[in-house]
Amino acid sequence: MNLSFFDQFSSPVMVGVPLIFIAMFIPWLLIPNPTNKWMTNRLLTLQMWFIHKFIKQLMLPLNTSGHKWALMFTSLMIFIMTLNMLGLLPYIFTPTTQLSLNLGLAVPLWLSTVLLGLRNQSNLTFSHLLPEGTPNLLIPALIIIETMSLFIRPLALGVRLTANLTAGHLLIQLISTAIMALMPTLPTISIIMLFVLFLLTLLEIAVAMIQAYVFVLLLSLYLQENI
Repeated sequence: MNLSFFDQFSSPVMVGVPLIFIAMFIPWLLIPNPTNKWMTNRLLTLQMWFIHKFIKQLMLPLNTSGHKWALMFTSLMIFIMTLNMLGLLPYIFTPTTQLSLNLGLAVPLWLSTVLLGLRNQSNLTFSHLLPEGTPNLLIPALIIIETMSLFIRPLALGVRLTANLTAGHLLIQLISTAIMALMPTLPTISIIMLFVLFLLTLLEIAVAMIQAYVFVLLLSLYLQENI
């Protein structure tokens, strides 16, 4: 029975075609695209205000050359956030619970920031591997440690997003299963647990938004080190 809780994280397949590809395209269909033919409404106003605040907060620490990444970072955050939010709906598959998808987003973007640093300021990029004033005996060990910490960054990005969403979904499913099992015999406890489930759902909504922001924020910090 414990294995059945993890069935929600297996990618659904129909006629031999993984439906994860369809799930990844759905967020772009839900986001309205403002045009000159549309009158400004509350939804578009809220969307533009949110995007403006996010870009301002994200691009503030970066210099002018890093502002070229604003459109990609904003699109990435809205994409991940929409996938996370849709995954909270019943019977909806969450693509961001798949480590392969998260690593597929993290590794190329992290690698592009590293290659950008090697191209523009190679000396400064290599200097991050060895802190200034390091004793001679510790130089080989620190270089190995800093190199490992550099290559583990994309793995940490993908695992952080996957682990947070997977843990939240599992906890929601465990509590909801317990409510359904206890409802006939212990209705009072079931009502209390239902209130806890409601609070947990609100927490998961916050986690879905925060994790998308943290994912892009860490990428911007990696970019800041290499420009």
